[in-house]
Amino acid sequence: MRPFLDRPRLLLTLTSLFWAGNVIVGRAIAGAVPPVTLACLRWVLATLIFLPFAWGSLRRDLGEIARHRGILLFLGLIGPACYNSLFYFGLVSTEALNGLVLNAAGPVFIALAAWGFFGDRLSPLQLAGMAAGFAGMLLIIAKGDPFSLTGLRFNPGDLILLTAIAAWSTYTAFLRKRPRIGWQSYNFITYAIAAIANVPIAAGELALGHSVTSGWAAAGAVIYVAIFPSLLAYIFYNRGVELLGPAAAGLYMFLIPAFGAALAVGLLGETLHWFHTAGFALIIGGVLIGSRRAVAVK
Repeated sequence: MRPFLDRPRLLLTLTSLFWAGNVIVGRAIAGAVPPVTLACLRWVLATLIFLPFAWGSLRRDLGEIARHRGILLFLGLIGPACYNSLFYFGLVSTEALNGLVLNAAGPVFIALAAWGFFGDRLSPLQLAGMAAGFAGMLLIIAKGDPFSLTGLRFNPGDLILLTAIAAWSTYTAFLRKRPRIGWQSYNFITYAIAAIANVPIAAGELALGHSVTSGWAAAGAVIYVAIFPSLLAYIFYNRGVELLGPAAAGLYMFLIPAFGAALAVGLLGETLHWFHTAGFALIIGGVLIGSRRAVAVK
């Protein structure tokens, strides 16, 4: 397992793939499962699934967890709890395409957060990678016609998505403050914090008359978002940031709209066009160039 967790580029690529699926699933079941209820269910399930794997580490790290409970609470709330609830809430009133577009602002937000809180600066390679990745993302979203971007309509849901991305960028920047405990302990604690924080809000949703639609589609969506975008993606992302630094790791968020388009082609039977291929090439090139440096320049 350890050699796998020492391959940050693979870990972050898989994370982006899982999160692309999360955007599509989150939008697809909007209305079938209330947004915060979905976030609550995903973290409760992820916490329960991961508990057997984290138990030994938790017992060893109990003292350190107690000593660093403040930063652990902050990271759990600003990352898994705040980001995912806001993102699902925003997807209720906007399009999945808008979610994919706004997700591409993530690398810029992460770089700004790392600079604003800790004084990190982007290297020339990271700037070049960010420019190439952003160009590739726009090419895919615009379907090869830049003027089509003027037809995108933004709404209040998009402001919620941007708030979610700002919260995630803060989380990424502050991962350097993560206490020296086992990765199993850290991930379990943050999963549990997210689950607990969402319980009262989810209860409020249900009390207001919102309901969860029964059926295999809703159940499958909850299981997917609990295992892939939650349990696995957070392990992979946290480790990728640890190895590459926030700015270089953030570049991999450009892969989310690329994977979203690929999923539409593979799962929905949409046609692969030249702009998909060109956009993928720009994004992959940008990510590879921008993540060559192990850490951001101080």
